[in-house]
Amino acid sequence: MSLFKQLLLLISVFFLILFSVNFTLSINNIKTYLEVESQGHAQDTATSLGLSLSPHMTDTTDPVIKTKVSAIFDSGYYQKIRLVDANDKELVSLSNDKGVEGVPGWFIDYLPMFPVTAESEISSNWLRSGMVYVTINPSFAYSKLYKQAKTSFFYSLITLVLSIGLLMLLLQITLASLKRINECAIHISEGHFETIENLPWTTEVKNITVSINAMSKKIRSTIIALNNKLDEMGANLLRDDLSGLYKKSVFDTDMMNLMMAYSPAYLMIIKVDSLADLIKDRGNDAIDQLLQAFANTLKQAAERYPETLIKTYRFYGGEFAILINNGNREQIESIAKALSNDFLELGEKQSKSDLAHIGIAPVNPVCTPKMMLDSAHEAYEQARLIGANSYYLRDDDNFAKDISEWKELVFNCIDNTDYSLSYAGQISSFETGQLLMEETFIQVRDKNGQLVAIGPFVAMAEKLAKIIDLDKGVINQVLAHILSTPASHAIAVNLSIDTIKNIGFRLWLEKLFKNNPLVTRQLVFSFSAYAVTKELEICLDFIEVIHQWGGRVMIKRFESQSMSLEITKKLNPDFIRLAREIGKGISLSPQKQEFVQALQQMGDLLDIIVLGENVQTDNDYNSLKATGITGTSR
Repeated sequence: MSLFKQLLLLISVFFLILFSVNFTLSINNIKTYLEVESQGHAQDTATSLGLSLSPHMTDTTDPVIKTKVSAIFDSGYYQKIRLVDANDKELVSLSNDKGVEGVPGWFIDYLPMFPVTAESEISSNWLRSGMVYVTINPSFAYSKLYKQAKTSFFYSLITLVLSIGLLMLLLQITLASLKRINECAIHISEGHFETIENLPWTTEVKNITVSINAMSKKIRSTIIALNNKLDEMGANLLRDDLSGLYKKSVFDTDMMNLMMAYSPAYLMIIKVDSLADLIKDRGNDAIDQLLQAFANTLKQAAERYPETLIKTYRFYGGEFAILINNGNREQIESIAKALSNDFLELGEKQSKSDLAHIGIAPVNPVCTPKMMLDSAHEAYEQARLIGANSYYLRDDDNFAKDISEWKELVFNCIDNTDYSLSYAGQISSFETGQLLMEETFIQVRDKNGQLVAIGPFVAMAEKLAKIIDLDKGVINQVLAHILSTPASHAIAVNLSIDTIKNIGFRLWLEKLFKNNPLVTRQLVFSFSAYAVTKELEICLDFIEVIHQWGGRVMIKRFESQSMSLEITKKLNPDFIRLAREIGKGISLSPQKQEFVQALQQMGDLLDIIVLGENVQTDNDYNSLKATGITGTSR
């Protein structure tokens, strides 16, 4: 029961009790007053009648006696008048046994009023000549009492209704502030740290509001500080300490995301030739300066083409890479020629005419990242055969499978459910050791029974508009697995953005949730951080709907460059799973440890569970456990 109803009921009961007591006392007082008044009236009548009859009592047969008694009796206020002489001989006896009209019987039974009889002695010539007895008719008293009771009741009822109305208005005004405080607290728990500007006038509620505002401001300041800390540490984790270029781990993520996005792009692999020999001849310091100058050359080349998205990386030693999000082959050649000239100039300054070579390969979405790297490395080897500081651009003829073959494989597997599921990546709790979650993986085999790389398969399924059927089939198989397995841990199911855009899929999923309320609680729908940021509004809407149905969502491959804290707050996922690169070598990286600790603090504030992925060594496992996150897979 709400506080409003409780207060309204409590005050109404108090008012009703007060009204009942007051009404009862009032009616009893009126009844007593009428009884006293009746007794006085009866006595006055008896006295006056006795005085008027005194001169006539010398002759008891005088007809005036009865006339005067009848005149008094006929007024109707008397139930009985009786006159006797000195010997108690009855001279006149008049009575009225008529009942009380207009007054209900229950009222008379509840408030009995007994007839009041008054008497008066009649004297003639100083001798007692008779007695007169007057009994008042109570019907008039009952009529007055009943009328007064009705009037009091109706006025009291009107007062009660008006009082309750005013009370409800007052409670609404007072409790509106509490309602606003409750809404503010809910928003704070959801990560929206707002404050209440208009303070309520009630002192106690005002003090609570001030406290809520102070808490919200403190949490907001903490979140901002954590966000800045995460941004700073994240930036340091992404960049190579020597060159300032992005690390190999960032390239792996970008490459995967680029292939998932089907964007036309090219990959350049650039290597400084004979770096080991240069180290022997010039020493480490000189080589560090050379690599820094080489990295600056790549940065300047990227800045010359602002209309094209170019990102530069350093893998290790003298090996670098460039991802160019542009499908214009002529412009790619123009960039490569400019880089060759830059390398020539830098080589002359370093007294090394043949400094580096460039291998270029178009990004093919149906290939794996490893296949793309192999293709670019082959192009690099071709470039070394061409000449000093030269480049080689491969043609787009290195498909892993012919498109028609891919199409046949995708349609056959999805339409016939010719694929299997495996459950791996088991995440266990650091605290209890219990299994918290495992992830669903699809296994597809070609005609020869060989496993097919799932990345290109999913990419082709999306391209051929078969991904929705695939995701439905996977969910159905996972539900069947849950029903046949007594385990209660969560199972993560990866969904495509193309799937959650589809209205038909959402209707199908809503029906599934309604039919399987307990089972679907174990499902956790998983999305990569990159995919979410590409379709933020779609994901925001889908996650909100899933939460309304009682489901849960996980954002995986989360790292410093994936998404900002503000976006994470808006999404409000149930789980965040760190990219495996974060856990790799965390025991040797204070920067990674601080980053995960800050992320865990953010998770505590936003009620998000932070998980790790694929931690290999015991030292990394223990270091990740010390950060305070919930659990990890190994």
